[in-house]
Amino acid sequence: MSILSNTVSIRQYKVEGELPQGDLFQWASELLAENAFQSIDDTLAEASWGWVHIHEHQETGFDAPHAFLRDRYLALTLRLDQRKLPSALVKARRAKAEEEFLEANPGFKRVPKEQREELRDRVKLALFSKTLPTPATYDAVWDTKTGNLIFANLGKKVVELFEEHFHETFQGFRLHMVHPYSRAEMVIPEDSIPALKKANQSSADDVIAMMEKNKWIGNDFLLWLMVRTIKSTSKYKVNRPGLAEEGEGFFAYLDDRMVLKEDEAGVGKITITGPQKKFSEARMALREGKKITEAALYMEREDQVWKMILKGETFDFASFKCPVVKLEKDEEVDEISEKEAVFFERMFLLEHGLQKFDSLFSSFLQERLDKGWSKMEKETEKWLVSGV
Repeated sequence: MSILSNTVSIRQYKVEGELPQGDLFQWASELLAENAFQSIDDTLAEASWGWVHIHEHQETGFDAPHAFLRDRYLALTLRLDQRKLPSALVKARRAKAEEEFLEANPGFKRVPKEQREELRDRVKLALFSKTLPTPATYDAVWDTKTGNLIFANLGKKVVELFEEHFHETFQGFRLHMVHPYSRAEMVIPEDSIPALKKANQSSADDVIAMMEKNKWIGNDFLLWLMVRTIKSTSKYKVNRPGLAEEGEGFFAYLDDRMVLKEDEAGVGKITITGPQKKFSEARMALREGKKITEAALYMEREDQVWKMILKGETFDFASFKCPVVKLEKDEEVDEISEKEAVFFERMFLLEHGLQKFDSLFSSFLQERLDKGWSKMEKETEKWLVSGV
């Protein structure tokens, strides 16, 4: 998925490691070239992956800045080519090959295991020779100034491949997923850190344990947003550093889509879609003990709208839609400069949206970690039961 698309699904990371002193371009270009994509069109290899240009996915040379460098950003595109054989076709060809083997060897009633494996490999090799690999590309943007990295895909296998290839390329650097608890550490005021640590329900520091034991963060955040969507003005202020000025107002609310479930196995999972007025169906599910695990979140500032499907357990943003990039084309501007302008405008809008989200999350945490939260919980429970 292209990071330059107006709608993109993203996972965020913090990059840990010391950048080298000197020329960032020279350092990165050498590493990207060493780990660039290698074509398998003229081979029988099943898969290949590596870095390509963010705008030109056929290009694998990194000797010019426009290939990947945008001021302080490294714009990375991972290309994955795979040959995929239809299982039904492979099965039919294997059956035919085994039939021919038995006809040629009447002394056998069944194809021996060793010959069966050999026939299988031969069939796949023959099919591979006639099958072109299917390409796919996945974008990432690394802000080398802040250490923030955005990866534009949420597929488990793709995420694992990206993390592995990033670590192979930039040895000595580590990717740390920004999950609900780590994001909370990033956005709360320093004097609230002791309260957050006290609320931490995980005894281990690994990412899986931190997410598993602290699901309350996403559950409570989404419930808080739902209640405020109905019972307040849904107006908030920017309180986190970034492109927007501190104190700038914006609106945030839930609508259109919500997923609730009882446990990890998905027992009692329900998906609610369509415009919401009083969230009557969601409130009924909450009364039955279900938790909100994801929802469509809107953030608005004047005529600009950011929308995402917030995954409460991971804080991944699915279908994150930003305001449309609008650039006036100038006939005197070359294509490379125009593409770079689109990139910077896109990052400007993305970072505005992320700053608003962090401000919204920070506002929630300050209430959630306050002594008055238990009173608010009781009021919410009464409201859910009342149905008003």
